[in-house]
Amino acid sequence: MPDIPAENCSTLLEAALKRAQANLDRSFIHDGNIAARVLSVVNCPGNRAGARLLMSCMLAKVHRPEIDPRRPYTKIGDKDCFSGRSYDEQFIGHFITKHNLPCNSTTAYLTPTLRNMDQTLTTKVVLVGRPMAMYQSALRLLDDVRTGKVSAQDVLDESIRLLLTERDARKARLKTLLSGVGRVADALPLSSEDTVNLIEQHLRCKGSSRLLVLIVAAAYEAAKARLGERVLNLTAHNAADEQTGAVGDVQITVLDDDRVVTCYEMKNKAVQRGDIDRALQKVAAQGRHVQNYIFITTEPVTDDIREYSRSKYDETGGIEIAILDCMGFLRHFLHLFHRLRKDFLDQYQLLVLHEPDSAVSQGLKEAFLALRQAAESAD
Repeated sequence: MPDIPAENCSTLLEAALKRAQANLDRSFIHDGNIAARVLSVVNCPGNRAGARLLMSCMLAKVHRPEIDPRRPYTKIGDKDCFSGRSYDEQFIGHFITKHNLPCNSTTAYLTPTLRNMDQTLTTKVVLVGRPMAMYQSALRLLDDVRTGKVSAQDVLDESIRLLLTERDARKARLKTLLSGVGRVADALPLSSEDTVNLIEQHLRCKGSSRLLVLIVAAAYEAAKARLGERVLNLTAHNAADEQTGAVGDVQITVLDDDRVVTCYEMKNKAVQRGDIDRALQKVAAQGRHVQNYIFITTEPVTDDIREYSRSKYDETGGIEIAILDCMGFLRHFLHLFHRLRKDFLDQYQLLVLHEPDSAVSQGLKEAFLALRQAAESAD
């Protein structure tokens, strides 16, 4: 992927940010239809890739006025095309992270909808992605800029204004919900069973796969002083183990030591023999002296899989493999460390709220706080 020469586009983005901050209550776009299209793309609740597509094309157009904003693919081969992915990854991604804007954490150009494109993004192109209306609006906006109905600068400024507004609204909602949690300092903590029920309710929410990792991490964080073990920093939810050097989703070490002694791997499906074999291959390839490799699953475990995992102890020279039901693990932990049940819940809440929205959505964060508030307020 080529670096973008000449002017540092970060300067252009920071200037746009200042304009947006100074005009948060007023749209930069006077045409109501065009303004509505920008809103539908940038604040699309189910898919934020459109926002990064739009912003990268607008930034490129501001930076290089001669290009056609509908042609963000160098494979097209003409002088007025450009690398949208380069603008997106080198500038938009950093800008989003720096200012904590509610947008995808990865480039739009590697999504299935845009990955294999090599043609001009005209309004006649059918982008296979959902929601279709959002992508249609994005294509119309690219054409609006090409035909001069609106300037790329105004679309870029408006996009940032909308993201800032949404970011601040999300913070305000979380702050309001947080104010309703733990209002009475000496109130009786939730029981272990009520805590399990609360977590079960949260897991039933849409897009909850990352929560399995946070449950185990929170348990170890709450009990690390008593266990003499701690959690290594969690890797990104979308990072492959081969990239991070991790041998599992959660890695446990002895305090004051970086050697991994226990690994957890989360499965939102039944554990198969191939999962066990791949886990042992990762451990062997990295030369780790893991003592326990534990699968946490949401599905039933068959007897033949339990027997297969048990048989690996002698074969591996002492790596014990266990397959545990997620709620069973949590229930046992909370009863074993009964006096830490509130500490667990506080750690889980902290981890949930600190995860990027791409891993734990804003809706999931708000849902947990609402569920906890309701549980703690119940008679």
